[in-house]
Amino acid sequence: MSSTTPSTDKIIDIARRAGDAILEIYAKDFSVYEKQDASPLTEADMASHKLIVAALEELTPEIPVLSEESKAVPYDTRKGWQHYWLIDPLDGTKEFIKRNGEFTVNIALIEEGQATLGVVHVPVRGLTYVGKAGEGAWLYEGDDKQPIQVRTQRGTPLLVAGSRSHAGESLQRFLERVGEHELVSMGSSLKLCLVAEGKADIYPRLGPTSEWDTAAAQAVVEAAGGKVTGIDLQPLRYNTKDSLLNPHFLVFGDASVDWSQYLD
Repeated sequence: MSSTTPSTDKIIDIARRAGDAILEIYAKDFSVYEKQDASPLTEADMASHKLIVAALEELTPEIPVLSEESKAVPYDTRKGWQHYWLIDPLDGTKEFIKRNGEFTVNIALIEEGQATLGVVHVPVRGLTYVGKAGEGAWLYEGDDKQPIQVRTQRGTPLLVAGSRSHAGESLQRFLERVGEHELVSMGSSLKLCLVAEGKADIYPRLGPTSEWDTAAAQAVVEAAGGKVTGIDLQPLRYNTKDSLLNPHFLVFGDASVDWSQYLD
């Protein structure tokens, strides 16, 4: 990990401050806009974005920042980035709009294509998931800090994390193949965090996502002993291509299981 990386506590503080800014807007009426890709955008997304970018640029001016709400950065520019911050200032905007609390602030450090540090903050619950390569993963509730780890023995029924707002036919076919299971529906990157803390065995994502949706939580999952892979079971990597879209992927704790057997 880069010697210029600030302490994890400082990144947690930035994520929490962004969460507070989001909650100020969450508590009142807010407008919803539509981006070019037809996905929703609120003033909370932008308030969090501006706070995080400004804080990271002040803290580590030598490290580039890429946010979902940033202007597009050409691949010719970013492919030379050996390390950079990748953030989703409000992951789960649809859940924010529904006011179900299942949205997060995601901040990840990417080094040579790998998410090496991830902070996933849950503003409504006051919880913060943290993962750091080579050191471990933790769940913070205020000042209380508890280590977390994946389940390395699949249970019966199989606990499958699924999307609250994006479940589709591919997930249904996956569930039919695994047989006895319990579906744990959740919004945003919290589905990956369920695997990280051993509350789900697997999260199959068989629909579109972007790199900022997964990076921070992938760092948490991997630091907790789990895997985040493409359907080819190769690790999900970052900043390796022009498109910022992820391939379909799997998140799981028990690497002894060939999870690809349940795919089409």
